Amino acid sequence: MPTLPVEVPAALAGERADKAVAVLAGLSRSRARRLLEEGRVSLDGHPAGPRDHVAAGAVLIVDLPAAVVLEPEVVPFAVRYEDEHLAVVDKPPGVVVHPGAGRSGAGTLAAGILERWPGVRGVGEEGRWGIVHRLDQDTSGLLVVALSGEAWPALRRMMARHEAERTYLALVHGIPGAATGTVEAPLGRDPRRRGHVKVSSGGRDARTHYRVLQQWPQRDLALLELRLETGRTHQIRVHLAAIGHPVVADTRYGRYDGLAPRTFLHAARLR
Repeated sequence: MPTLPVEVPAALAGERADKAVAVLAGLSRSRARRLLEEGRVSLDGHPAGPRDHVAAGAVLIVDLPAAVVLEPEVVPFAVRYEDEHLAVVDKPPGVVVHPGAGRSGAGTLAAGILERWPGVRGVGEEGRWGIVHRLDQDTSGLLVVALSGEAWPALRRMMARHEAERTYLALVHGIPGAATGTVEAPLGRDPRRRGHVKVSSGGRDARTHYRVLQQWPQRDLALLELRLETGRTHQIRVHLAAIGHPVVADTRYGRYDGLAPRTFLHAARLR
């Protein structure tokens, strides 16, 4: 993959790393932030985060993923709603939403969307046409897809302003002491484990609201309904693990327990 080493000019001194990377690499701010969160940017030889500030003369090295040419492909998913501007799809577990670090577009939901709606090419970002937000590979459930050039920026703004309500179901280990609650803890990338997220005082604000729907004391399990106020990477999984109630079969932030063939997390409602 190509790397882009560049010296920070005086004009960008004191700016956040995501803005500096966006300007110097000719990327959108959101794509620059993703590269930082994925650990693909170093600042003077050390991993950089989106909120780090850059100094004049500092050297940024950006590991740019190779360009992905997305080809249409039949990928299984259900369509729950469709009009001329947007669709709501139901992603099966095991399907990756879009190509990313070290992953081609083959078999992704993005390839399936391009097959189902060829006109989506050019809507949004290269290699992830129409994609507004994402779910983890093993998480199933609802995603909104932009089908028109007008819908994509509007839906992205709604997501950024937390105007879209997303409700999830999760089976977790342990039974929360309160029937309802809120987990409020900032999240940032884990510099020691690539692709992992952790609770971090320097991370981005994140809030997850939960309600206990059902519990099985004899198995020490509970079914939770969760509503996201923010939409950080791995937010639900990290927040639940942080309060001692990891999602069943979450091998990244919990443990392998043999109770389910994949992470027991489902995006049930979208409004």
